[in-house]
Amino acid sequence: MYLTKKITPFWNGHLTGFAIFFCLVTFGLLFASNRGEAISAWTGNFVKIALMVLIIAWLPKSKKDFAICNWSILLTGIVIAIVALNNKINGIGLVEGTRVTIGRNIGSMLGDPNDLALVLLFPTSFALALLFAPSSNKLPKFLALCGYLIIVSAIIATQSRGGLLGIMAVTGVFAWQKIKNKVLLISMGVMVAGLLLALAGISDRASGGAEEAGIDASAMGRIYAWQAAWNMAVSNPLTGVGLSNFYVNYYFYSPHWDGKNHAVHSTWLGVLAETGFVGFIAFTTMVIRTLINNIMQVRLINQLTRIVEHSTSLAPAYVASAQATLAGIVGVMVSGTFLTQGFTWPIYILFALSMAVTNTLSPILQTLEQEQQKYSRKTLYSQKKTKP
Repeated sequence: MYLTKKITPFWNGHLTGFAIFFCLVTFGLLFASNRGEAISAWTGNFVKIALMVLIIAWLPKSKKDFAICNWSILLTGIVIAIVALNNKINGIGLVEGTRVTIGRNIGSMLGDPNDLALVLLFPTSFALALLFAPSSNKLPKFLALCGYLIIVSAIIATQSRGGLLGIMAVTGVFAWQKIKNKVLLISMGVMVAGLLLALAGISDRASGGAEEAGIDASAMGRIYAWQAAWNMAVSNPLTGVGLSNFYVNYYFYSPHWDGKNHAVHSTWLGVLAETGFVGFIAFTTMVIRTLINNIMQVRLINQLTRIVEHSTSLAPAYVASAQATLAGIVGVMVSGTFLTQGFTWPIYILFALSMAVTNTLSPILQTLEQEQQKYSRKTLYSQKKTKP
């Protein structure tokens, strides 16, 4: 920043929103029911997330930067997916006999099927964004398609219902833009949802399978966890029980005890329980504002298609990053109903990339919009001139 002058920090209202949420989480450490656990989670993970948000937002500046970022995320996702599929084929680290994990025997963060599905869902949006990016080169599109199929296959192997919802959400963002007939789109969505459920073999799961009548054990476990999260928030409305304190407080707030603590299995209720109603409002506001920003950005890009075709300033890497962050945020919001990702990396990486894209694309889009207005005026003038 100070020696090379190549990094120009910027700040906007979205980063202010994140800073407010970070301060609320930090303040909540003082009132955490298990202060040691909360401080350990803050120093070991959340403070690093905060630093990386700024670094990721400020570093990408050029087409090359965003291209490297897009492909790095996709290729990393492919590698993880291949390992997951290999474990599935060879029966390594399977949960309940059918659900794939990675490194479960060594306590890996990918040792839970739902967490693995979440991590794999992250590069799915980048695979589709690179597939549909405006480019005449067929090889990158083919690689992106292969990556998408491999990653989706690995998510299906986790048998995570949240992961399947995430696939539908991410894919649906691109389908909504490409398919004009919305009735056809919704019909296809219903059929694809059924196909994904069949391929995933949800009915064969030991928990939440077809053998369990009524509300299955997996669903009831989530309901009990969600009730516990609500009770934690009501008991501690301003600060919650503290960062990473849901698990250790489950016994005291859950209406049902089966002999062990459980994860919350909901991003929204997890944040609510651990940061209180104030932190929950700050978090949801940050996510919704990011979503609105991304929607407006992608909409403007689509409107400027004619100008983009004759301009090199809006490179495919920019378009892919904008589309990927939009689809990624939608996927997080949908899958977050069943996956615990309020204080994990993906949503914050998407947020930071969204800020980087916005900061880089804003002047380019303004220029292209001005060119489009000039083009429209010239076209209108020429039409009037040629009238008899």
